[in-house]
Amino acid sequence: MAKKPAILCVDDEKVVTDTLVSQIRLAFGNQFSLLQAGGVEEAFEVIEELKEEGVELKLIISDWLMPPHRGDQFLKAINETWPEVKLIMLSGQADEEAIQRVKALSSLIAYVRKPWDKEEIIQLINQHVLTQ
Repeated sequence: MAKKPAILCVDDEKVVTDTLVSQIRLAFGNQFSLLQAGGVEEAFEVIEELKEEGVELKLIISDWLMPPHRGDQFLKAINETWPEVKLIMLSGQADEEAIQRVKALSSLIAYVRKPWDKEEIIQLINQHVLTQ
């Protein structure tokens, strides 16, 4: 049986990842394995596990500010190692320089300000993830 493609939500605030997962599950049912990470290190561990299990990671939705790391650096590393993974950066406080750095990444599909509009996230997944 083929494994479902995965979406990974990364934020140091669990309420954010919980909310994203529930919104995506409500819109797409069980089409995706929905995973959460509370920071950059945990996210890399999850990604490695997915790769080892042969699960296709389709999308990462990541916060920008996750002390001691910044999401733009994390997403840049993902883009360099796994350019096929689509990226969305969420933030309520990213500086313009960080936004521009992230927008230069080939696999970034959007920068979304917090609080996000759930319909925008769903539309981005429909446009950029389901059509791949």
